[in-house]
Amino acid sequence: MSPKPAYRRVLLKLSGEALMARREYGLDNDMVRAIAADIGAVVALGVQVCVVIGGGNIFRGVSAAAAGMERAQADYIGMLATVMNALAMQAALEAHGVATRVQSAIPMSSVCEPYIRRRAERHMEKGRVVIFAAGTGNPFFTTDTAAALRAAEMGADALFKGTQVDGVYSADPRRDTAATRYEELTYQTVLADQLAVMDAAAISLARENKLPIVVFNIHAPGAFAAVVRGEGRFTRIHEPEAG
Repeated sequence: MSPKPAYRRVLLKLSGEALMARREYGLDNDMVRAIAADIGAVVALGVQVCVVIGGGNIFRGVSAAAAGMERAQADYIGMLATVMNALAMQAALEAHGVATRVQSAIPMSSVCEPYIRRRAERHMEKGRVVIFAAGTGNPFFTTDTAAALRAAEMGADALFKGTQVDGVYSADPRRDTAATRYEELTYQTVLADQLAVMDAAAISLARENKLPIVVFNIHAPGAFAAVVRGEGRFTRIHEPEAG
């Protein structure tokens, strides 16, 4: 018998790149379906799930701004890219029989709901996965920050960051074989050592709200459900216990 999940409600943060697999851009349908199946397995455990997906597989506001586009305009385009990814994930989840709602911080009622906190909570209480699209709805804020914000608003027990490696390392383990994997970290260590987990605003927001961050490999089949049960390989970022 599988252990009971260690969490009641979680937010999963995915980068847009996580949906590309080996492609140079866009969506890999097999990867989207695989991640949807993993999310469905967590819902089947009785855990309430919400999701934030980036848009870097389609458009990156920071890169466009660096190339000369006005930053706010570039960020708005990036927000629309996250809506495209959210709708693709919704289709994949519903193909697995998982009830899903997309809520966008930029109103577009023809394709999804507006973001309303209390409505999102009711959806999750009814077993629906809620995908938050369009970041915070404001330029100059990343989807990492949007994930920390939504997790805090939803009262999530933890923010799960799905990456391409099985935790936080001292360096990129795909390039440096001597890189050390951390089992646990404090928010302060992540900020002080500039570890590439999430941006500083997201880490600070998580720290202020005592929101643990769990970093794991989203591409490992079944890893999301395993980590929700407290199993497998991951790095947990949290405040040290007093005393």
